[in-house]
Amino acid sequence: MMRCLLGIALLVVSALAIAAIDTYEFESEAQRQRFYELSGELRCPKCQNQNIADSNAPIATDMRREVHRLLQEGQSDEAIIDFMVSRYGDFVRYRPGLTGQTMVLWFAPVLFLVVGIAVLLVLVRRRRRVPGAPTRHLSEDEQQQLRDLLDKKGSND
Repeated sequence: MMRCLLGIALLVVSALAIAAIDTYEFESEAQRQRFYELSGELRCPKCQNQNIADSNAPIATDMRREVHRLLQEGQSDEAIIDFMVSRYGDFVRYRPGLTGQTMVLWFAPVLFLVVGIAVLLVLVRRRRRVPGAPTRHLSEDEQQQLRDLLDKKGSND
């Protein structure tokens, strides 16, 4: 029992030692805020659905360190994002810019919505039509012929 507790304690202590927290010094509160905003906008290439602020992956740690370094150098937010995009590709942005490569990402949902509505309208219109119903009004002669046929059929039954 004692060995089990000692093993669990060692496991917890080693996990805490591995989970080091990044600490960065900033010149101002505005610079700190910019760091957190940029860290929230950039996606971790390894985790894919986490931003670099939330990710514990080593690459996210490197990216946070790089963002901090660029902020200390006085780079603008656009320059920092451009640097990360040039290094890791458009994937690191949660909101990629409108380029030839990303047009599908921006316009495909609208295209699918329009096509879906058009298909739905066609299907609804087809269902409303009653099979075999005349598509135009019958002339007086045609109505008389129809009455005659119905009377003839009714007298045969």
